[in-house]
Amino acid sequence: MPKALTPAQVAAYRRDGFCFPIDLLSAAEAAAARGNMEALEAEHGRETLRLYLKEGPHYTLRFASELARHPRVLDAVEDIIGPDVLLWSSAIWIKEPGDGRYVSWHQDGRYWGLEPFDGVSVWIALSPATEESGAMRMIPGTHLGPVVDHVDTYAEGNLLTRGQAIPGVDEARAVTVALSPGQMSLHAMGTFHGSGPNRAGDRRIGFSAQYLPPHMRQVVGEPDYAILVRGQDRHGHFLLREPTTRDLAPEDTAFHAHMLGRMDDVLYNGAKRRRV
Repeated sequence: MPKALTPAQVAAYRRDGFCFPIDLLSAAEAAAARGNMEALEAEHGRETLRLYLKEGPHYTLRFASELARHPRVLDAVEDIIGPDVLLWSSAIWIKEPGDGRYVSWHQDGRYWGLEPFDGVSVWIALSPATEESGAMRMIPGTHLGPVVDHVDTYAEGNLLTRGQAIPGVDEARAVTVALSPGQMSLHAMGTFHGSGPNRAGDRRIGFSAQYLPPHMRQVVGEPDYAILVRGQDRHGHFLLREPTTRDLAPEDTAFHAHMLGRMDDVLYNGAKRRRV
């Protein structure tokens, strides 16, 4: 029997490439996580903290490290990929009201350099994720098909590294992943997904994290990093790190700078140019 998901949710994930909503945090716990993040923004400045929120906050911020290793999160991930789990990446996705930021249609696995496509992404709402606020939208069943060609647009307002986009997506098939604060969704590395701009009156804040079974490997350049969060790593394909227990510790920020450079090399692999 699954640990966190219902059999119907597991079946939906296998069939559609995603499942939601999954209850994780209480409204008070979600508010506390958001409050922690916004207190760090107030202390260090939004632009300074943005560097640490956008890629790998679980390496530098205690609340993100704890959220990524929440037992119920790991139970849900285990229901999908099995008992041995690596935490590979994370991000805080923030769309300010009216800022026009969006995420074009894409497949996660197309640019991560990871093979095979057996990982799972978790997305946790820290504010309401609605159609108005720019919730994720997904195209069912696309994870069962091939990796498709993307076009690098570098479009202004696109939150993706290269503004990569899948042309010609049939948006009439899209499902809006509406979540209340504290709820989460799961999606597969090959699922077509994207999200529109925030037209609501509040910030749209979500925490995402990516989990891999240890048989996966990085195939672009140097060995990659991960944190073993459950079970065992019998393969040794990743350089293992320990989770942080502090905010912006010097040794963690130094590693983060190194990790960002490494991730840029992967995400921009084959690109004609890089964003500043």
